[in-house]
Amino acid sequence: MQTIPETVNPCRSHAAPGGAFFNKLTPEALHDLTSMEYPSHYPANVMLFSEKEPPRGVFVVVEGEVKLSINSSDGRRLSLRIAKKGEILGLASALSGSPYEMTAETLYPSKIAPISRQDFLKFLMRHPEVYQTLTEELSRNVSQACEQLRTVGLSSTAPEKLARLLLDWSESGQTTDGGTRFRFSLTHEEIGEFIGASRETVTRTLSAFKTRHLVAFNGSMLTIPSRTALATYARA
Repeated sequence: MQTIPETVNPCRSHAAPGGAFFNKLTPEALHDLTSMEYPSHYPANVMLFSEKEPPRGVFVVVEGEVKLSINSSDGRRLSLRIAKKGEILGLASALSGSPYEMTAETLYPSKIAPISRQDFLKFLMRHPEVYQTLTEELSRNVSQACEQLRTVGLSSTAPEKLARLLLDWSESGQTTDGGTRFRFSLTHEEIGEFIGASRETVTRTLSAFKTRHLVAFNGSMLTIPSRTALATYARA
């Protein structure tokens, strides 16, 4: 895992990255916030921030995907979710001044726009109406974390956990004649971090899914021919 390099490739951009948070801002607040963004290109596996680190600010995902995870005292990692284009990371810590609660790491080459905590708090002072949008965004983040913990803690078997994870990821996938298709280039060890399972268990479970034609692989893409069939198998 790399940390943020001293120099990246900054590119001035006033274009809003989209996403639920930005879509709810007033035109004035949106223009003000995006005017503070200086997106930079980051390679894969770069750590934007880590848990227990003092908050430097927020990070806007302009392009790409970012893995959010937490670690136990003995070094085990639980991946919570994958943040995508239009999301703003580090909100809770930027507001409270408390250390980051999780670690954020780019999954693929991404374009990220850091905004310092001081600048973000000044933005909120200029646009107090944004606090309502922030409350909704923070509530959404909590709901997503609870859903992930429900998958890991309450699903009884590895197939059920993995099926629920794949079904969740496929919700933003592309619908084709062959099923729902989405990018899937994580290692089996990384997938295991999302469901609390070993690499061997993930490999064995994916193999069973493939044999039963519940999933199909084509390079870095995965297709679910029938989401209903996959969900039914997981509950069996």
